[in-house]
Amino acid sequence: MKTLLVTGGCGFIGSAVVRQIISRTPYSVVNVDKMTYAATAESVASVASDPRYRFEAVDICDAAEMARIFAAYRPAGVIHLAAETHVDRSIDGPAAFIQTNIVGTYRLLDAAFAYWNALRGEPRDEFLLLHVSTDEVFGSLGAEGHFRPDSPYRPNSPYSASKASADHLVRAWGKTYGLPVAVSNCSNNYGPFQFPEKLIPLVIANALSGKSIPVYGRGENVRDWLFVEDHAHALLTILERGVRGETYLIGGNCERSNIDLVRTVCRLLDEMVETRTPRESLITYVTDRPGHDARYAIDSTETRQSLGWEPLETLDTGLRKTVAWYLANQEWWRGILAETYDGHRLGVAR
Repeated sequence: MKTLLVTGGCGFIGSAVVRQIISRTPYSVVNVDKMTYAATAESVASVASDPRYRFEAVDICDAAEMARIFAAYRPAGVIHLAAETHVDRSIDGPAAFIQTNIVGTYRLLDAAFAYWNALRGEPRDEFLLLHVSTDEVFGSLGAEGHFRPDSPYRPNSPYSASKASADHLVRAWGKTYGLPVAVSNCSNNYGPFQFPEKLIPLVIANALSGKSIPVYGRGENVRDWLFVEDHAHALLTILERGVRGETYLIGGNCERSNIDLVRTVCRLLDEMVETRTPRESLITYVTDRPGHDARYAIDSTETRQSLGWEPLETLDTGLRKTVAWYLANQEWWRGILAETYDGHRLGVAR
């Protein structure tokens, strides 16, 4: 039985990938996660007892431990998701983003190359390291146009700059050393188990608690939204069918301004949970994020055509599923808000 190595497998996107590996494929999976504030064991609890699942509480920056993991489990492929991800936190404290996203990616590449270089035959030919990145590395779009695989890199936040650096390292290891790699850049993800510092779960949490719902600036910034399960399916498709050295853009084709998205979530909550006052009344406009990108939009045509992948959820169906999940799992996110993150504003310019 072949084994896949997933870094950051207790995070939001990583856990969706881990769950799908166990539920949809014949592979076993090794989940490597150092369990930062945004990682939760609950996100993989549904598969944790499966004999094909293994967990390693390891920091990808630990070179010796990463070498041990490759030697012990001999993976057929790697999906690299371990990263610091929240733009606002990167504004407050960029050092952690440099360490994990850049240094950690280097350590992973170093260990992966040493392992792959010693392989022979079919395992060597089939190995692939898939680095999962973001559309934010391309910067900000105007009212028209879409990001494409050949779009120039113009990161505007410490977070996106650290992910851009990691993208370049991965490509360099592919070109210079011949390591079989691919890179994917995705649009904004949403869905179950997303840490409540991010927009959609924060809106849900504040609306249900009767707290103000902060919207940056005038809420006119536009994002392309991708349901996390659709993203996980795309990543597994790339690992199985992807071409070495390629870049794959993964988007949901679901553009929406932040204010329209927030209003949609409020209306869904009003529909699902009785309220005397429409929850849109809780919306409060706050000082914009420093360097806030105006618009992201992905052209995923090449990915869809080359891999035969299509997202199953529209924004309307995906949001309805997401709101329903947060309503059914209030103990999970209320525990986080009580013990780990209280919902306060992050990313205020120094």
